[in-house]
Amino acid sequence: MAILTIDQGTTGTTCLVVDGDCTVLGRGYAELPQHFPRPGWVEHEPEEIWASVVAAAEQAVVAGGVEPEALSITNQRETTLLWERSSGRPVDRAIVWQDRRTAGRCAELPVDLIRARTGLVPDPYFSATKLEWLLRERDPDGLAFGTVDTWLVWKLTGGRVHATDETNASRTLLCSLETLDWDAELLALFGVPHELLPEIRPSGAAFGEGELLGRTLPIRGIAGDQQAALFAAGGAKATFGTGAFVLAETDAPAPAGLLRTAAARLEAERPRRALEGAVFVAGAALQWLRDGLGVIADAAESEALAESVPDTGGVYFVPALAGLGSPHWRPDVRGAVTGITRGTTRAHIVRAALEAAAYQVADVLAEMPPLELLRVDGGMTRNRWLVQFLADLVVLPVETAREPEQTALGAALLGLGERRASPVGERFEPQDDVSELYAGWREALARTIRA
Repeated sequence: MAILTIDQGTTGTTCLVVDGDCTVLGRGYAELPQHFPRPGWVEHEPEEIWASVVAAAEQAVVAGGVEPEALSITNQRETTLLWERSSGRPVDRAIVWQDRRTAGRCAELPVDLIRARTGLVPDPYFSATKLEWLLRERDPDGLAFGTVDTWLVWKLTGGRVHATDETNASRTLLCSLETLDWDAELLALFGVPHELLPEIRPSGAAFGEGELLGRTLPIRGIAGDQQAALFAAGGAKATFGTGAFVLAETDAPAPAGLLRTAAARLEAERPRRALEGAVFVAGAALQWLRDGLGVIADAAESEALAESVPDTGGVYFVPALAGLGSPHWRPDVRGAVTGITRGTTRAHIVRAALEAAAYQVADVLAEMPPLELLRVDGGMTRNRWLVQFLADLVVLPVETAREPEQTALGAALLGLGERRASPVGERFEPQDDVSELYAGWREALARTIRA
């Protein structure tokens, strides 16, 4: 069975045609413009989101050379859209998850209630205050709200289906994590009429018949991007990109520094939850070394540089600690590079930046229940030195994914109705004791936070 998977992201849409063995038969990509009307505001045009899906899907189907038999969707989470039910016309631009315009409103919200009910914290990152902002001068009668998955289902079904899945609903601040349904008290808090909201279904449910590229295809499987990647990984995963997202499926309560969220499930399975921690600076550190300082020509150079020195020479790279859901989250801490001496070289700095990505992920994992295995994906995992260092640091086997597009593969597996891990690329076993290096990181981190 071939599935056309839509992976709608913040800067573009990737579409894959995937067979039952998780082999990618065809792929396509279309960029998505972002709009920045004011400082701190980030928006998308809803029709540009849809156009990017159509363009990427056409490329993937042509490249795949087979007729897909179903559709699945994974998407950027929390981005908020509002449109007219009668016409399907958006009433405004989508407010993107990165947007910070509602920070003042979030500071007024009851932290304990929201954390207890949703597993999250009041932050502009999530959907509720974005929706509240879109509704502030509008009559909600006749309107429909959705995150990106809901918008795509509406477009695909011609407005016949207004639905979302549990993972996306759990990121809105409007959904009870206990019941996985809209919460009346939270709706009243944000002034959101129930009639605006989509139906919530399990991630592996059927979502109607969709029309795309002249084909009628069943929509099977929807999940937010991080939960889709978790479904493809199995029990726990870390995605290394500009930042790093660490998720582990568990019913354990969330410690103070982490978030609790819904995990993707097949329709016949019991509800599932996960702990999530976010690191905002991982690959971004290498981008800064490349673009800001000119220390490296490209990210690929970092592996050879890290291997060229036996250690960092006592240098530690501590990024700005602004990761929501990180145990070290601090909104006002600037980054630091500590331990520099006359003998420090660019290789030491680059290795310290790579180590910092691993240290931060290890700090998140330390707050989670013990694991037996960690799956990793994302662009930084092409760096074999980094993955081996991570395995040494967390003292766990670490597996890379054979296919980089794990979010899309997770959605495809949901569409296939199969709970199994996607194919493994390479396995790294712990080799060296790096506990002293980790202790040095913790000391450098403490000094930075105190400064």
